[in-house]
This record gives sequence, structure tokens and C-alpha cells, in this order.
Amino acid sequence: MPLHAPLIIDIAGLSLTKVDRERLKHPLVGGLILFARNWQDRAQLTALCREIKKVRTDLLICVDHEGGRVQRFKTDGFTHLPPMGALGEMWMAPTTSSSKAGKKAGPLDATNAATACGFVLGAELRACGVDFSFTPVLDLDFGESGVIGNRAFARDPRVVSLLAKSLMHGLLQSGMANCGKHFPGHGFVKADSHTDIPVDKRSLKAILADDAAPYRWLNTVTSSVMPAHVIYPKVDARPAGFSSIWLNDILRGQMGFGGAIFSDDLSMAGARLIDGKEVSYTEAAVAALNAGCDMVLLCNQSLGKGEPVDELIAGLTEAQLKGHWNPLEASEERRLALLPRTPAPDWDTLMVQPDYMHALDWVL
Repeated sequence: MPLHAPLIIDIAGLSLTKVDRERLKHPLVGGLILFARNWQDRAQLTALCREIKKVRTDLLICVDHEGGRVQRFKTDGFTHLPPMGALGEMWMAPTTSSSKAGKKAGPLDATNAATACGFVLGAELRACGVDFSFTPVLDLDFGESGVIGNRAFARDPRVVSLLAKSLMHGLLQSGMANCGKHFPGHGFVKADSHTDIPVDKRSLKAILADDAAPYRWLNTVTSSVMPAHVIYPKVDARPAGFSSIWLNDILRGQMGFGGAIFSDDLSMAGARLIDGKEVSYTEAAVAALNAGCDMVLLCNQSLGKGEPVDELIAGLTEAQLKGHWNPLEASEERRLALLPRTPAPDWDTLMVQPDYMHALDWVL
């Protein structure tokens, strides 16, 4: 039995197949990420999460559920959460407008709204059995990146940090951990790492002073971090998620981060070329784990027969046996720490909770 289960995989449908169950039972699999294709309604999602926990109670059920255009579940009662940029706009709005009936504006209203969004986000997911969402985005909005855009709170790292901390507070109230992404910053580059390999040519000093600053300021409250599939050649020739310099020396060493580190999706274009060489999913996973990631994601590869998922599970098993990757007990502890520690109310109970109803008043 390995010391650590680093793989986060996905499933193709609305319920578990026999093949899904076999994959999720594998000791190297630590969780799965859900997508819109895994959603029909709340009853189906709740049943699916129960199915997953029957396979293994320690599996981490994840989703990308930020608000705005990145929200996997939007119907059957789920609150439509605003993009994080709307909270940044509220921060910048003149506080004098707060005096108008019901109008919320200014930094303090914005932080209150961010906490409410975090609580509603986490509470609704947990009421259906989802453990964890990859949020919040800590990237800065330079107005250049189409893939980030209004997923970012603001351009100012101080505003980003305070709004993100408020959102994290709301997640914590719901019993959910958080994930700051995409370290050290994806907002400056135009290229989309899903389809390209972005290159940010700024100096380390410039990046640390600006984009990466939220990670240092939030290192006491951030549960996990997801690095960017971006190359910063002034620091390392490898993308940040495959760079021990970024993950061990800077994030953990200089910034004192002690939580879990997830790779971004290994099927993205930004993860398929390392040191100028095209790599397999297994090679990418081993490189990410050896660079300092605790967990690696492989998304959207379960469709059809899902051969890439099986190949990665088999490949990482072989890599461990050959000593190319050594599981760490500390990594497993960080994975398990992301699981909720308190029971969550069911949906009907949540709907009449005073703190939930109060939070809805603050959601934009």
C-alpha cells in the first residue's frame, strides 16, 4: 500500500461504472474532479457523491466552482455566483453610494460580499456531498489574459488578497478548504495554457513584488495552491508546476507555505512540453511530483474507454516500483487535511439556516 495517493482523475458520466469503481479503488488515486457532464440535478449529484464515498471515504471530491463563467452546477437551486471581478468592482465603487437603498459599495461591503459568496459556494456544494472547490483565483487582472479576465478579483495584489481572504473565510464557515491559483501568477500573459505554453519574461523581483504577493500575504489561511502552466524563463526553464525552484525554494522556502500543492491539469498544452521535450502523462506526473506537487490532476481523459487514465495509473505504479518517484507521508497528510472535518447539513436544512439566508442577501 503506497504511503500517498496523489492522482486526481475524473469520470465520464452521471454515475459510477464498474471501471470507475476499479480506478477509484486504486491506492494511488486520491480523489476525482467533477465537470458539468457529471451534473443532471441535485438528487443525481448527491447520489453520485454517496456512490464515490462508498468506494472509499477518503477520496477527495473536487470541482472547479468559482462563480461567473467557471461554475459547474448552475440549475436546480444552485445560486448563480458572480465572477470575482464583480467583487473587485464593488471594492472600487464610491462608498457614498452605500447610502442609497440597498446599494452595496466600497471595500468593506466588498469584503462582506466575498465572505458571503464563499459561504454560499461551499455550503451548497457540501450539501450535495462535494468536498472541495479549486477557488479562489489569486491572479491579477492586467486586462491581457482572456482565460483569466474577470475570474480575477482586481489588478491590485492588496485588493486581491483581502477579497480572497474574505472568500476563504466564507469557505471556512461552510467547512470547506480553499485553493489559491495559479501560482505565481497567470494574469500577465495573453496565451491560454489550455492550448499553448505561455511565457512570462519578467524578473523574479517583479513577479514576487506583484503577482506572487498574495501567496505570501495569505500563507496562514491558504489550504492549497495550484501552480500555473506558465514558463518564467528568468527563474526556470520549466513551467512553475514542474519547477522545484518555484515550488520548494520560493513557495515553501521563501513564502513559508505549508499546505497542499496541486498540479494543474496534465492534459493541458502547458503541461505536455517539459525541457523542450514532449512528455507522456506519466512523465508529466512524475516531473510534477518530484518538483514538489503533492497531487496531480488528469482531466477529461475518462471519456470513451479512458485509456489515458489507466495508462497514468499503471505508469505511476511502475515509476514508484523503479524508484523514479517516492511517495511522501507528508503529502498524504496534506491531502487528507483538505477533506471536510464537520458534517454538512442536507439541502433542505441549509435552505432555512439563518446564516445561509443572510449570506444570500450579500451575494451580488
